[in-house]
Amino acid sequence: QVQLVESGGGLVQPGGSLRLSCAASGRTFSTYAMGWFRQAPGKEREFVAAISRGGGSTNYADSVEGRFTISRDSGKNTVYLQMNSLNSDDTAVYYCGIGPSLSVYYAEYNYWGQGTQVTVSS
Repeated sequence: QVQLVESGGGLVQPGGSLRLSCAASGRTFSTYAMGWFRQAPGKEREFVAAISRGGGSTNYADSVEGRFTISRDSGKNTVYLQMNSLNSDDTAVYYCGIGPSLSVYYAEYNYWGQGTQVTVSS
């Protein structure tokens, strides 16, 4: 069974940056893509970004396009999310997941981590 652990969240000021990490452990499948979703209080889980198993293909939500960058370290089986120009709308718990494709639908992902809190406030 695949296990995922997110880290790197915290409190930042508007306009600041954070880099999130998601480390996978246990048995993994080389054919799986990895993605980031986020969920703010009282809102549904929202797609953020996804990356293919080899890192050659990516997909971004319109709300983060040009500000966030997803990347993957195959050797460490870790995915990253570099977040720049953060604003209050980015405040949420960020989750990473593993799925068969670069899907924008959370139900299509098979495994999830516990999440890491990102708070953007002055």
